[in-house]
Amino acid sequence: MRLAVVGTGLMGASVGLAAKRAGADWVGGYDADEAAATAAQERGAVDDVGSLAAVLAEAELAVVAAPVAVLPLLVDDVLSRAPERCTVTDVGSTKDWSLRFPGRFVGGHPVCGREARGPAHATADLFEGATWFLTPVAGTDPARYRLVHGFVSSLGAVPVAIDPEAHDRLVALTSHLPHALANLLVNQAGAGRIEGHDPLLAAGDSLRDMTRVAGANPRIWVDIFLDNGPELAEALGEHRRRVEQLERALTERDGGYLARWIAEASESRRRMLADQFADPGALQRVTVHVPDRPGVLAGITQALGAERINIEDFELHHFSPERGGVLTMLVSGEAEAQRAALLLEAQGYGVSVSPVLE
Repeated sequence: MRLAVVGTGLMGASVGLAAKRAGADWVGGYDADEAAATAAQERGAVDDVGSLAAVLAEAELAVVAAPVAVLPLLVDDVLSRAPERCTVTDVGSTKDWSLRFPGRFVGGHPVCGREARGPAHATADLFEGATWFLTPVAGTDPARYRLVHGFVSSLGAVPVAIDPEAHDRLVALTSHLPHALANLLVNQAGAGRIEGHDPLLAAGDSLRDMTRVAGANPRIWVDIFLDNGPELAEALGEHRRRVEQLERALTERDGGYLARWIAEASESRRRMLADQFADPGALQRVTVHVPDRPGVLAGITQALGAERINIEDFELHHFSPERGGVLTMLVSGEAEAQRAALLLEAQGYGVSVSPVLE
């Protein structure tokens, strides 16, 4: 495989690193920002950098990794410059525009990324286990689709075929709507004071968890919101309808509706976690208050590891240097979770255990 990476930021450079790890014979890089192309080469993501025409002339496959606002024009340019043998794909997060490019273009969207940007943060393992949507259309060349499918698999991702328009409705619901709501929620909390108290300074874990993606890079997200605007507006409309149902239940003090609503959410979350964990119902949340001190996390994980207690997942919420933070670990099985709690309590930590799903 001889690969051209068009756009050498975080995603493009990560494609280059992953492709080289997978055995690509050669990776060429082009970026309108020459400094980004040079940085990708210094990072080892591409072997050579050059003009768009020069890089494409050597390639069997071109991966276009650019902001969604310029993707259609750039893909069109790449298709016009690349030799007939060169298949073209992309990594953009919206896909309705790809309908105009049948033949040797296969739309793609890896569902992964990092909050940092630029080739300096690129890694070869960025796509490991990630869903990578492919959006072939009726006129897509089957051989070229197989080529892109195999390439995506070689990077460690899981290729999933989907219609371009269905893709945009899906990501509007699962990605763009959560980002929009995170911004709305944190802006609502930060818009004023309640009896002199700043809600942001009183924020608990719920607000922090729900707004982790708020304020994401506007250079990327303004384009995404606008490009997928109709689909996002449709998702917001459905969200508004559900909020109105909740408001009505609160006004009418309809406890039955609220109980059914929470139970439905629990089952939906169980289905979502089933893709990550073998038995979501067995997951226990082990919460530990930890001081802000070097070596604390290492000591806890080593202590549990020595007792063969597996940590399925974890996250740390930091309060302040004085107050420390809270370490939340997921452990499978109530007995194992209680064993972890007893072990850590014996070391002087305050620990609580609760089921992830009620």
